[in-house]
Amino acid sequence: MNENKYRNTKQREQILNILLKDKSHPTASDIYDKMKVQFPDLSLGTVYRNLNILVEQGKIQKLDFGSTYDHYDGNCCYHSHFVCRQCKKVYDLGCIEDDIEKVQQTTNHKIESCLKKYYGVCENCL
Repeated sequence: MNENKYRNTKQREQILNILLKDKSHPTASDIYDKMKVQFPDLSLGTVYRNLNILVEQGKIQKLDFGSTYDHYDGNCCYHSHFVCRQCKKVYDLGCIEDDIEKVQQTTNHKIESCLKKYYGVCENCL
């Protein structure tokens, strides 16, 4: 990961700030909508480019839940997610570092990342 490969931009900084504060796991379109007032000339393509750079730099996670749009998460610690099949909201669940350590010990593999996804119906939809 080479952070110096890209110059810092106000748009990228704002995207990162949104993701660090927003726990709803927004899509690129959600982020674009939040930024449009502050950056009227912003394009959705610019948002996607900056999201890809932030993912490459390891500052955010790109989450694929099998839907049309990827979601993004500013929490880069190893943790799992719960996806509600009814309302489509994505919730953070606890950290899973213990799981990673156990798998490494039993397999002798070096695990660099892990993404667990749980699907069901959230308490609000029940």
